[in-house]
Amino acid sequence: MPRRGARAAKWRISVVKWLLRETYPMAVDAAARRSAAAGGGHRPRHVALIMDGNGRWAARRGLPRTSGHEAGVRAVSSVLDGALEEGIEYLSLFIFSTENWNRPSAEVNALMRLAEEASESFEGHVERGVRFWWLGSEARLSPTVIRALHEAEERTRAGRAMTVAFCFNHGGRDEIVRTAAVLARRAATGGLDPEVIDEPLFARHLPLPDLPDIDMLIRTSGEQRISNFMLWRAAYAEFFFVDTLWPDFTGDQLRALITAFAARKRRFGTV
Repeated sequence: MPRRGARAAKWRISVVKWLLRETYPMAVDAAARRSAAAGGGHRPRHVALIMDGNGRWAARRGLPRTSGHEAGVRAVSSVLDGALEEGIEYLSLFIFSTENWNRPSAEVNALMRLAEEASESFEGHVERGVRFWWLGSEARLSPTVIRALHEAEERTRAGRAMTVAFCFNHGGRDEIVRTAAVLARRAATGGLDPEVIDEPLFARHLPLPDLPDIDMLIRTSGEQRISNFMLWRAAYAEFFFVDTLWPDFTGDQLRALITAFAARKRRFGTV
């Protein structure tokens, strides 16, 4: 009798799992990825990418720099696939920095158009549960670009498989200065005692305070610097510098780097 009851219970569980897979395939798929990631040991929760080398990729092919950025958008799709399959919770993409305004106007305009079309370019990933956040300043951006970035956030807010932070018009120093200004205004009006300001409180006032610290930071193209990217959140990131130009970077390369990350020892100041 107990054996028959156990078999019946297992059968009921199997039926429920089948119904869930048939009814909510994306939710079950995301849960399976997170479970696999949790059981895989030492894995990154937040991966950040400095997507460098679009211009050099285009120059080597005799193409305008704008073609390199268009190829870079196609590379993002492969990387999103790899990150989803690896169960990454947060993926940050450094697309346009506060210093990139110094580039030729034609290139800047092309990047603005790419920002306007960002969420549409990755419609298939949105259907798989990807949510987009914008991390950056509104300064110098046109109302059209700002509206497109906010609409992408709103349209994907229900996504739970992975959060992708689009770092557009972002600068690490600018982010810290703006946060300090917010705290200074609160202190000046008597709403905050300066003596209680500490690292956790400061972090809660950063733009996108729910975005966790970076575990793993990757820069493509062979350059070995972080170029004013997420200076606060990168404090204890593991750095990976690869020679591949961004348009040639793939989800498979991301998976290989995540495997390498698992072998590193993260001490956070301890022994």
